[in-house]
Amino acid sequence: MTRTILHVDLDAFFAAVEQRDDPSLRGKPVLVGGSARRGVVAACSYEARVFGIKSAMPMAEALRRCPRAIVVRHHMERYAEASQTFFQILGDFSPEVEGLSLDEAFLDVTASERLLGDGPTIAREIKRRVRAELSLVASVGVAPIKFAAKIASDIDKPDGLRVIAPDGVLSFLHPLPMTRLWGVGDATREILASMGLSTIGDVARYPENALVGRLGAVTGHHLAALARGEDHRPVISESDPVSVGHQETFDEDIDDKGELAVLLLEQADRVAVRLREAGLRARAVVLIIKYDDFRQITRRMTLEAPTSDGGVLSRTAIELLSKV
Repeated sequence: MTRTILHVDLDAFFAAVEQRDDPSLRGKPVLVGGSARRGVVAACSYEARVFGIKSAMPMAEALRRCPRAIVVRHHMERYAEASQTFFQILGDFSPEVEGLSLDEAFLDVTASERLLGDGPTIAREIKRRVRAELSLVASVGVAPIKFAAKIASDIDKPDGLRVIAPDGVLSFLHPLPMTRLWGVGDATREILASMGLSTIGDVARYPENALVGRLGAVTGHHLAALARGEDHRPVISESDPVSVGHQETFDEDIDDKGELAVLLLEQADRVAVRLREAGLRARAVVLIIKYDDFRQITRRMTLEAPTSDGGVLSRTAIELLSKV
């Protein structure tokens, strides 16, 4: 049976919340983050992105590119509150909601279409409710597979709605750069480029055995399948509990909880990706902080339900941080 998958993503989420709550910021380049000396950009408005500013860029570099940008501190409680309302909206359209982070999720609305309308109709209604109830903007991709839906939500940002019909998946995917394939990082990109492959269509037409020979069985078969438009992964909302960790040592000590909260968001997203790739869910979140004198603090919180939702993991980790 052909599925109808939606990928919903709130545009420039942190910066959009700041502009929503402070009208003086609207229409201006806004950077959410920490100090100019040691901070990083957690998020930036679309007005700032035209200067080439991106998330995770050093704040000093961002301000060099756009000296008139306005830097605002993080307001995690506002983002968490908006995220909760966002997921409540999504839950009204399908019980199959797979959260990826605070501001994005997959939905399988196949079983909802008979009652609520087809995928594009549901997508438009989600966008309407996000705007009406949160005063934020969502971009949505609609497709029969998760891979195409996620790209579709990104390709017309901001305020995008791209619908990929089942018979249009390959014509949509094949002209795109092969870096759009999930699993293509710098090393794999260099290998594919050395093989003369630049688009997803190039990868699809290349002999699969040759891909496996250069990239290994797991990566070779995986990329070949995606390039053919094959992605059988379901939208997963529940599973058995486990735990996966991520640690990071910083070159310089960080004692600003706002800075640490941004780093926890990134770490939580990484953990969530690894959980989903393994088909796993975490039942508890553990935060470990190590000091330069080798002291260590551990905080733990059991979740109400097993999850691989990056938003849930990050909110829990930040809550634990607030108790340190």
